[in-house]
Amino acid sequence: MSNTSQKTPLFDEHVKLGARIVDFAGWMMPVQYEGLKEEHAHTRNEVGLFDVSHMGEIRVNGPKAVESLQWLTTNDVTTLEKGQAHYSLLPNAQGGLVDDIFVYCIEKNADYLVCVNASNKDKDFKWMTENNKGADITDESNIWGQIAIQGPKALELCDAVFADGPSPIKVSEMGRNQIKVGKFKNHTIMIATTGYTGEKGCEVFIDTEGTPALWQALLANPSVKAKAIGLGARDSLRTEMKFSLYGHEIDDTTNPYEATLGWAIKPNAKDFLGKDVILKGKEGGLKRKLVGFKMLERGIPRQGYEIKKENGEKIGVVTSGTHSPTLDEPIGIAYVETSFSTEGSNFFVDIRGKLVKACVVKTPFVNKG
Repeated sequence: MSNTSQKTPLFDEHVKLGARIVDFAGWMMPVQYEGLKEEHAHTRNEVGLFDVSHMGEIRVNGPKAVESLQWLTTNDVTTLEKGQAHYSLLPNAQGGLVDDIFVYCIEKNADYLVCVNASNKDKDFKWMTENNKGADITDESNIWGQIAIQGPKALELCDAVFADGPSPIKVSEMGRNQIKVGKFKNHTIMIATTGYTGEKGCEVFIDTEGTPALWQALLANPSVKAKAIGLGARDSLRTEMKFSLYGHEIDDTTNPYEATLGWAIKPNAKDFLGKDVILKGKEGGLKRKLVGFKMLERGIPRQGYEIKKENGEKIGVVTSGTHSPTLDEPIGIAYVETSFSTEGSNFFVDIRGKLVKACVVKTPFVNKG
């Protein structure tokens, strides 16, 4: 860990819990507490708490907020009513991606919160400011802590913690991709029913001072046994859902259609940065496609491993891979030549010079209904 690594408002809490701390995107973050397998299973079966305070929060407001966001992002911001959210992308002029984001509508046509990846925060803020169409754009990352509460019992826990007090919020009555503003012990909170595990739950933005008190209250609740979950399990959970992670499945050169993110692009509704290049890439016929695969022979795929034909010819690359704790078998995500992207297609993963057989499967790997 470098001396310049930043600490989230929950750093001392992680140390108290005996977490193994690593440097992640310039932040000192917990990679695991009791073990990846146990933490992964607890999130899938009970409820897990994730410190995501390292994520960036950029506020876009004023009369030109929608005009700016329409130009800066691929999804259609005009469809968001107050209290709604959607997944979206920040495209660049070359048809690649600056980042993938969530956009939250706090006040329609006036006030929006954009949640961005920790490693991209400064880059995103600069990009948004440079291509602004007259909105007030502010980096609020330093004033917010963020806790993700995920798992089948997450809503039960949220109701126990947030349904009391002066501004009660019943999270179990909120729909998917919604956001509500409230209070927790006099601290401002925004509860968003979004998350990156495939489980029920929410992500709570809270002012930095109040973050430790909320974390402690969630862990101490007697009715639902929540556990702190590290980055290791966070990654295996999102891999089981085939959710893209910036720097793995998507980057500055990725056409979003090849990353199977076409559902977050609304070209018929509006114009946006890099639109023509992105559409040209799609219309010209995509040369590669992002797929999920399972290993048919022993071996765990890792990012950067080459995908090959039986004769050793390279046809793709692994973007993410792990031993799935839920399925108890090795799974991976990869870009492969389009002709190898259909379900049931076989190919080989080059694991340290040995070609190990794999097969394209339907995703998500774990169906959460």
